[in-house]
Order: sequence, then structure tokens, then C-alpha cells
Amino acid sequence: MRASISGFTFIRNGVELGFPFEASIRSMLPLVDEFVVAVGHGSDDTLERIRSIADPKIRIIETLWNERMADRGFVYAQQKMIAQYSCTGDWAFYLEGDEVLHEGDLAAIRASVERHHANSAVEALVFDYHHFYGSAQWVSISPGWYRRECRLIRNTIRTYAPDGQYWLVTSEHKRGRNPHAALANAHIYHYGWIRRNEDMQKKLDQVSKYWATPAAQIHYSQFDRRALAPFTGTHPQAVHEWLTHDAEQILNIDPNYKPTPKENKYHLIRQVEALTGLDFSRKHFRLVA
Repeated sequence: MRASISGFTFIRNGVELGFPFEASIRSMLPLVDEFVVAVGHGSDDTLERIRSIADPKIRIIETLWNERMADRGFVYAQQKMIAQYSCTGDWAFYLEGDEVLHEGDLAAIRASVERHHANSAVEALVFDYHHFYGSAQWVSISPGWYRRECRLIRNTIRTYAPDGQYWLVTSEHKRGRNPHAALANAHIYHYGWIRRNEDMQKKLDQVSKYWATPAAQIHYSQFDRRALAPFTGTHPQAVHEWLTHDAEQILNIDPNYKPTPKENKYHLIRQVEALTGLDFSRKHFRLVA
């Protein structure tokens, strides 16, 4: 029997903060049986734009964010789980508002779900990432950026999100652990770090509020050039318009920029990776197949 897949996400003030959320939703719709989106009450027309997609698969839940929740981004976890708990599929596929699927990967994703659906040892599917930085022509190759992450998980097991990024599975002893996963054999295209610089600053200002930390000041030109590589692939069709009108077009790294101690550390780690073939980036899963 064909496995059913629910897509889901959460978003608030997506227009104001420069998210390509419309492209993100559209890119997943051909794959899923339903798409649940928790839309937080905001100050722009995010809700109206999602409604205007006018696809019967989309189910909107209007929410209010807890503005007093400033503990390590837990408000993002709350909103993520509001959407996931409303999913009815066998599997739940989470995309953040700045993540997009490539139409060329959809068949591989469906095949991975069907291949592992009968094997209960596989609880989630892991995607490789293209993290774009500064413009659509550059991707991060630093181990400081997660290279793989779970985004598709069984919706028939007990899971929860400590923050917006990842899941924990609740075992029989009620302890959370990383999901047991297999590779999806597909990529997720992450565009958050190429939105207009001023939009990225607004986003970081918001994030700092819910983490109770000072907001970092972002200038794309202030970055370690060694941590970037040219992107040689193609971008998803769904995001082409956003890339043309709403993303940074050119990255100009400051030639006088001096890498921070953390950036130098990651550069050294990448050299060790090249010598050993190991991957030292952070992982929130355990591969079992």
C-alpha cells in the first residue's frame, strides 16, 4: 500500500523577513497528500499569500505566538509541533520557510519513502543540504554548517522538537534520542542566507528575541572565503522568481576580512576531513540503513 505523506511548516511575517515561503510550499505540493501550515498572526500579508496559492492540499492553522517564550528558541518548536500534530499522513515532511525542494528530486524522495516504509527500524529520512551564502552562486562547505538533516519522519511514532531544526524520538523510557534514519538520496536547497542583507538582519533580530541573546550584526561581505565553493548545479524552478527579485545577486567578500578564531578552527577541521574522509559536521540522527 502506498505510504501517505503530509508536508508541514510554520511561518510568521514571511514577507517582511524575506522568506521564499511561497516557493518552499509550491516545491513540495506535487509530492504530498496534504500540506499543513501554521501561520502566526503577524503584520504583513503572509497569510493572504498562502491562501492565494489556492491548492486544495493546503490546510492553514492560524496561531498566536507566545511573545514571552525566550528560552532557546522553544517558540519555534511549539509552532513546528502545532503543524505536525495536525498532520494525518504516515510520514511527515517538514520544510522551513527558506528551504526548497528541487523538482528533479521528487521521484527519488518518493522512492526512498516506499523503500523504507515497511522497515520500522527506519524512523526518518536524511537530506543532504545546499546552504547558499551571499548569493545563489555560492554554497558553504564548512563543517560549522550541518551538511545533513532529518526532514521527513514517521508520523506514527512519538516525536517532539526541542527547537525548530530537529526532532527527538521518545523511547519507552520517555528519554529523547536522535531518530534512526536512512538517506533520502535528495537535497534540500537552503536560501536563508541569501535573502537581502536588510531582511536577514530583521530575521536575526527576531531570532534573538526568542533566544534571549543579543542580535548578531550581519554583513555578507564579512565572511571566510575559504568556507565557500561555487555552486555548479541548477536551482529549483519554484524559486527562480524569488531569486531574481528578492535575493542578493552578487557576493563581494571584503579582501581585508580576517577570519575569526572559530572560522580558522573550522578551516582546520575541513583540512582534517579532506585527509581522513570523515565528516565532523553536527548530526541529529543515526544512520541505520
